[in-house]
Amino acid sequence: MRILVFGAGSLGTLVGGLLASVHDVTLVARDPHASRVAEAGLDVVGAESRRVSPNATTVQTGHDADLALVTVKSFDTAAATESLTECDVDAVLSLQNGLTEETLESALEAPVLAGTATYGARLVDPGRVECTGIGRVVLGALDGGPFPLAERVGKAFRDADINTLVAADMPRRRWEKLAVNAGINAVTALARVENGALDSDEAHDVAHRAARETARVARLEGVGLPNRVARDAIDRVVEKTAANRSSMLQDVDAGKRTEVDAINGAVVDSAARHNFEVPTNRTLTALLRAWERGEGLR
Repeated sequence: MRILVFGAGSLGTLVGGLLASVHDVTLVARDPHASRVAEAGLDVVGAESRRVSPNATTVQTGHDADLALVTVKSFDTAAATESLTECDVDAVLSLQNGLTEETLESALEAPVLAGTATYGARLVDPGRVECTGIGRVVLGALDGGPFPLAERVGKAFRDADINTLVAADMPRRRWEKLAVNAGINAVTALARVENGALDSDEAHDVAHRAARETARVARLEGVGLPNRVARDAIDRVVEKTAANRSSMLQDVDAGKRTEVDAINGAVVDSAARHNFEVPTNRTLTALLRAWERGEGLR
């Protein structure tokens, strides 16, 4: 399969690198990362270890692919969508944080699949990505139900030894992912702690409150996500990724803009449409946006 990885940062490079062991992969990335991979190949180290040679470029338009894998930051989704309209792709799969698939679907002719990924990834150096934890990719039809295209993409991922599940209940899984991100990312970013620090102290309660609020909003949006399922998902991810630094914490550490608008901010916006209050998510959003403004990032 010809696969275009659009936004090859940490996760995109890791998944693209694993796929490149059996597929024709092109990474769309920034320099110097793109140049290093194009010239010398890609080293995947850590929990997964491979040496691969995908194509790599900074050019964002004019590509042909069977699948475009979108892994850009959520706030870059609109720009990525515009670039993908200038590419010839047969299908699109988002592994982004937040509810970004609708933006892609609204402008692209190709069918859009929803996805989640719990693999841990860290871009160590240009041309070198570390797998900090083996997780799972879950993908399926955006509106749920069986979809032959999703099965074909799932097989392509499994052929590359990526732990992959093709699911028929992606609407619920998307909101469950949002609940996990709302609880873990913002709290770890503000507290400057690894995921495992949410296991037993006051931050654990804050994370649970954010997840419960997200589950309630999901139900208002017509998606059946019980509070208990959202809380259990937080605990499960914290346990499995205890040593990980969340993507939002990595952004804060690097002085970069976070994805709070597409995570906690999305919960706040959705709740407002139903006149429902989500005080924990509103507070987390306000604090992270204040930090971004102070750093000149907004």
